[in-house]
Amino acid sequence: MSDQVPATDTPAATLPPNLSRDTFDRLDRLVTHAEARTETRDVEAPFTGNVVSAVPECAPDDVELAFERARSAQTDWADRDAEARAAVAKRLHDAVLDNREALVDVVQLESGKSRAHAYEEVLDVAATARYYGYRAADLLESERRRGMVPGLIRAEVHHHPVGVVGIISPWNYPLTLSISDAIPALLAGNAVVCKPAEQTPYTALFARHLLRKAGLPEDLFQVVTGEGASLGPALVEESDYVCFTGSTATGREVAAAAGRNLVDCSLELGGKNPLLVLPDADLDRAVKGAIGACFTNAGQLCISVERCYVHESLYEEFTERFVEATEALTLGPGYDFEHAVGSLVSADQLEKVQAHVADARERGATVHCGGQARPDLGPYFYEPTVLTDLPADADAACEETFGPVVSVTPVDSTTEAVERANDSEYGLNASVWTENEDLGRAVARDIDCGTVNVNDAYAASWASIDAPMGGMDDSGVGRRHGPEGLMRFTEAQTVAVQRLALGDPVGVGSALEAKTLSAALRLWKRIPFLR
Repeated sequence: MSDQVPATDTPAATLPPNLSRDTFDRLDRLVTHAEARTETRDVEAPFTGNVVSAVPECAPDDVELAFERARSAQTDWADRDAEARAAVAKRLHDAVLDNREALVDVVQLESGKSRAHAYEEVLDVAATARYYGYRAADLLESERRRGMVPGLIRAEVHHHPVGVVGIISPWNYPLTLSISDAIPALLAGNAVVCKPAEQTPYTALFARHLLRKAGLPEDLFQVVTGEGASLGPALVEESDYVCFTGSTATGREVAAAAGRNLVDCSLELGGKNPLLVLPDADLDRAVKGAIGACFTNAGQLCISVERCYVHESLYEEFTERFVEATEALTLGPGYDFEHAVGSLVSADQLEKVQAHVADARERGATVHCGGQARPDLGPYFYEPTVLTDLPADADAACEETFGPVVSVTPVDSTTEAVERANDSEYGLNASVWTENEDLGRAVARDIDCGTVNVNDAYAASWASIDAPMGGMDDSGVGRRHGPEGLMRFTEAQTVAVQRLALGDPVGVGSALEAKTLSAALRLWKRIPFLR
């Protein structure tokens, strides 16, 4: 890969202030087999539509090479003490924070999000590295389990790495979702091959750079860049475990391919997330919370809210105040904290948002604010938009928009709010607002979502890294975060040692033995420590 930016008809994007061209251009050399690739793929800056640079266009044989290198490195890595592996995560925590400004620049440059929302990714990765850095070794320790006959049979469970984990990461949170799953996978003793989204490869490459600075052996975290349709099948085919974050339709294909190979997978897929405002909610808090729930990262967040159900006693006031707060949001580009909302990522994403709002208008919905693209700010900016009177069969009512568009609907009871919240094929995240904490927890349990936040949009559950996070129904399978987020990357092995010969070696040897064992089972039920 040349140090020069490839020739293109599109002007080259200006790099943000904390990122030198030399540093940026060196990242693409971290692509697997980059030196042998002459084909490249342009990477665009959403703020301007200009080309940033280009990365190697990998082919399926590059994926195979990445896995070959990763498997070779994984054996020695798995033999390392778990504490030694965890030390890499602890150093990564510091490296991420030390390089936070440049990291935020890369995330903004490729995704077009606001600086505040890009900063959240940096903090999230540091927190994840800290959590697993200090807990992985204990979680991976071998465990004693109760044998059939205490004292006579000793049972132990060991946790072995699965091998090489394949990660297919999306563009909307390119730092968090390229490395936050990789951290526990690596600490469990695995290697990782990551295929980042075509729009955001440099963020994943920066993550690889920081992992190497933190002491990770060179070939343990591989990055292959290129088209998902070309590389995805090869990655799934080679993986011993697959992590995928993206659309439900693609997730089904990934799950089917993993199933054919009898390898496990975790899938975080689409969402049509609800927010419920109960009759006793504090409107100041609820309106502020709804703004963050709906418009963080310009709505391009799997766990963001696209449906608000507000008790009729508060509906008019909530809607008025919510619209006012939405109109006050600042929209625009910039590598500072001046703007609250950034750009959509691409022309395709803008087209989808525009189509949903146009369909809503045609079906009689009221657009209270927003509803317009803003080409004066940049090619893919779209105003935060609030809809009411949205028909149930409108695209924006039942399909994931994945943009800054939300509907507000009155309900006559908490029961109706829960029913409307559950009237969806998705079940990823929900938000409940009430001054009664006990009521909030009870309502949350009735909502069919993998995470539910009471008096918060999404951060309370997401940032609670000790607790699992994932979706129900069409929103996916598996969980990230918590012990579950580490143990999914392991194979459990039971080793049982029988210390005294018990019964016939091939089974129950006689009627008397069968009767004796049956009686013993009845007795053991009465003895607490044998149950």
